[in-house]
Amino acid sequence: MAGPEPGGALDRLIQLLSRLPGLGPRSARRVALHLLARREALMAPLAAAMAETLDKVRPCSVCGNLDTADPCAICRDGTRDPAILCVVEDVGDLWAVERSGAFRGRYHVLGGHLSAIAGVGPDDLHIGQLVARLGDGAVSEIVLALNATVEGQTTAHYVAGLIAPFGIAITRLAHGVPVGGELDYLDDGTLAAALRARRPAEA
Repeated sequence: MAGPEPGGALDRLIQLLSRLPGLGPRSARRVALHLLARREALMAPLAAAMAETLDKVRPCSVCGNLDTADPCAICRDGTRDPAILCVVEDVGDLWAVERSGAFRGRYHVLGGHLSAIAGVGPDDLHIGQLVARLGDGAVSEIVLALNATVEGQTTAHYVAGLIAPFGIAITRLAHGVPVGGELDYLDDGTLAAALRARRPAEA
């Protein structure tokens, strides 16, 4: 049986789906067929949700979280402690920390990690914006909640060195985060324990 016409709408859909994490060409074809078999119940609402997200969701100008409002709901929440800032690599990590329910401060999303191989340097991340947020003296503790990978720990070390002159307490996640692990894949209890057991970080 012939596949979708090259360059056709279905072929374009499959190509785009195959670019998503965890989806290769075969999985993308299965997803496309599943969507087409459920046009009204699934495909149409999904297309509408994607269009609305594209139109309305933007990065928060303060912390980098994604929201339909700027500043985001977390930055606007008056019940959160503005003196404690949790630094994460990306929004997925921010959401992982939020799911744990163990952190009631605010956040800063770096937008990735330092990587010489990938050509990602300090100017490619939101490190300058982080330093700028420390200028008013309102922050008393920085929690470096970066992934326990080589790149994540290299980034944490670099950020800690920049923050050290401010005299701010610098802590890192402790028990429960395995070496080589990524926050978004940890269960909520493990992440909550790591946040409660955070310890001083070396600059």
